[in-house]
Amino acid sequence: MTERPAPRVAKRYLSMILAGGVAGVLVGLAGVYGFSTLTGNAGGDATCRPAVELAKKLAPLARGEVAAVNVAKSPLKVPDLAFQDASGKPLTLANWRGRTVLLNLWATWCVPCRKEMPALDALQQKLGGSDFQVVAVNIDTRDPDKPKAFLKELGIDKLAYYADPTAKTFQDLKAIGRAFGMPTTMLVDRQGCEIGTIAGPAEWAGDDAVKLIQAALGKS
Repeated sequence: MTERPAPRVAKRYLSMILAGGVAGVLVGLAGVYGFSTLTGNAGGDATCRPAVELAKKLAPLARGEVAAVNVAKSPLKVPDLAFQDASGKPLTLANWRGRTVLLNLWATWCVPCRKEMPALDALQQKLGGSDFQVVAVNIDTRDPDKPKAFLKELGIDKLAYYADPTAKTFQDLKAIGRAFGMPTTMLVDRQGCEIGTIAGPAEWAGDDAVKLIQAALGKS
């Protein structure tokens, strides 16, 4: 007859099994999300660490109308998202290196997006320039003329028109845990690093948003 392990030995075996299970889960998550997600700053892109430091300074300004902004906690290089301009010319987010960008993904079927567009347009008018731009990318996959007509109807004329008819930009951000619904907006620094992200609409032309952006630009 096989003898049963002593209680202490059995507990040791159980601890080893549990530890192995947890390690397996962590390895699996690392494979999906990248080790930087699990290890914090140690595994992030070194060029993005200044963006995290900036995000810490901005955290107290994420209030009121922009209280839902989640400031970056670990270094994250934003994927080089691909889209096109109004003429169909291919562009990527890298075209804005050297400028801080408020990247916004929107669609005509998204009611909150439609309501948010005038505020984004007003923000571009207030702060847009050589060091900052609102880059609003439409992800409608049908009828490319519809979003253009919508913007014209609302009198949106300060925002340049950008589109991704494949909606891959949304999927790319979703893959790194930065897109859960529409609209999705991300504040990106001059090096292409995440400063903060918000899921859902915000009053971007309001005082709270303007102060947040100005602080990100070092103008507060």
